[in-house]
Amino acid sequence: MEVRSGVGSDPPGVRTPRRGYRGRHRAIRRTPLLVVVGLTLAIAIVVRSFFLEPFSIPSESMQPGLQPGDRVLVTKFGPLRHFQRGDVVVFDGTSTFGAIRQPDGNGLGALARRLTEFVAGRTGESDYVKRVVGVGGDRVRCCTSDGRLQVNGMPVAEPYLYPGDVASRQKFDVVVPAGRVWLMGDHRSRSADSRSHLAAPGGGTVAEGDVIGPVAVRIWPLNRIGGLDPAPALRSVNDPVPDPPKASRART
Repeated sequence: MEVRSGVGSDPPGVRTPRRGYRGRHRAIRRTPLLVVVGLTLAIAIVVRSFFLEPFSIPSESMQPGLQPGDRVLVTKFGPLRHFQRGDVVVFDGTSTFGAIRQPDGNGLGALARRLTEFVAGRTGESDYVKRVVGVGGDRVRCCTSDGRLQVNGMPVAEPYLYPGDVASRQKFDVVVPAGRVWLMGDHRSRSADSRSHLAAPGGGTVAEGDVIGPVAVRIWPLNRIGGLDPAPALRSVNDPVPDPPKASRART
């Protein structure tokens, strides 16, 4: 004699499909995956906002050290954001150098470009990469009798320059205002840098607050991962000597 339960039982000859173990297991696995993806994106956003941010090199102005299409990581965090003469930095040139022309795009094309920039590094409309040649108070001039750059009276050797380039074909003699920096590209004949904006407000210099940070490392292409060529001569330049105070004249 066959016994069937009255509640939830199938009629004779009918089998109701039930959600089996595999279906429940698949749902359980899918939930942690979404959590992991969400946490990964959140961590990436925090790191990019406060610590390290990738940038794509848009032009030839920093050859041979940086080629168009190279990707670099820029340090943005507090003490690590400190930079000095000789460092290669990324900065926002909106108020000084103006915007770099970007390809127009809308819809899916623009979205794809932004996603690519988020992952591989952005090339902002006003983000530039140059080398710090002078800081506040420095006197930067070009050129000496043997064609070299001079900072605070010291001729500077520049082994990082593009082969065949000279220090500058444009003559200049500037004193960098306090809180600002003088910036130049390593490929001098292909770089629109501080020299190109001498007549602009600030005399071609950039506010320290507009510097996003120094380039920490090149991360792409894979066969060229590593740091950039150092600039020992610029780093060894003496700080400017302040003018002696004027003696007051005693009244008689």
